[in-house]
Amino acid sequence: MSRTLIVAAYAAVFSLSTVSFAQEMDHSKMTMAAPKGDSGPSSTAFAEANAAMHKGMDIAFSGNADVDFAKGMIAHHQGAIDMAKVELQYGKNEEMRKVAEEVITAQEAEIAMMKDWLGKNEK
Repeated sequence: MSRTLIVAAYAAVFSLSTVSFAQEMDHSKMTMAAPKGDSGPSSTAFAEANAAMHKGMDIAFSGNADVDFAKGMIAHHQGAIDMAKVELQYGKNEEMRKVAEEVITAQEAEIAMMKDWLGKNEK
């Protein structure tokens, strides 16, 4: 199976489970800018990306599942992009760097599609 297909399948499964989990969490009280464990540059960058993603996912639900899904996933995908950029800045393993590049490409395209969809369908 191609690496791109594996990454896409993993992202889809992870996204679905995370959306359900995110709906049950109150992200507004979370303070995740400080990393757990190591406090080096990459850990701090990952913690900042994670905090920004959770803040972005803390949306006011509209009751329209399609709109709410798109809004939550835009923030979630942006978080994946931000984490992939941390990998590219600090990571050394070529396989993981390649995955990070693929994540950025795939998630940017999906964000663009969802923003376009929201522009046409959000009322």
